[in-house]
Amino acid sequence: MTDKKISPILKLVLEIGPVILFFVTYTKIKDRQFDLFGQSYEGFIIATAAFIPILLISTGLVWYLTGKLSKMQLMTAVLVVVFGGMSIWFNDDRFFKMKPTIIYLLFGGVLGFGVMRGKSYLRAVMEEMMPLQQEGWMKLTKRLALFFLALAITNEVVWRTMSTDAWVNFKTFGLSAAVFVFFMAQGRLFSKYSVEEES
Repeated sequence: MTDKKISPILKLVLEIGPVILFFVTYTKIKDRQFDLFGQSYEGFIIATAAFIPILLISTGLVWYLTGKLSKMQLMTAVLVVVFGGMSIWFNDDRFFKMKPTIIYLLFGGVLGFGVMRGKSYLRAVMEEMMPLQQEGWMKLTKRLALFFLALAITNEVVWRTMSTDAWVNFKTFGLSAAVFVFFMAQGRLFSKYSVEEES
């Protein structure tokens, strides 16, 4: 399938829509208990069970409309199915709460491994969006690897020491805001190392 362009707004909706739906679903049913197949489930587990197919449908639509999926999208989908499935199977919300930690450790580890080899794996997936000089890519990759490590640690602290409500709010809004702030803070790097496109 050849690569196709879709509206950035549609792509954003497909990528963050499932997270927003999870938040809305959890908010509506968080205080309820559901008796299914002879077992009692809290609202969080039911919201997780709803989130998995929604994310898979959304990921499938991105693939259908663009003709491709990034490694990050594929890895996220796999880990959501694995850890979300374990939370449902064992009726234990801890597995799903660990998922962001695993994702950020994987991404940070891969980027860090590339930096140690003198390579920027980030460049391979983002060069079309923002062309930078090699030195800029290396600095950005190193910073992002450390940022992912910080997010993994923060996620562990939040879910282990705070309420489920606090973790859901952190996952829905805190992580997204942190990523936004991180990239906004790289403005000087982008300006210093940007590559002028030839006319």
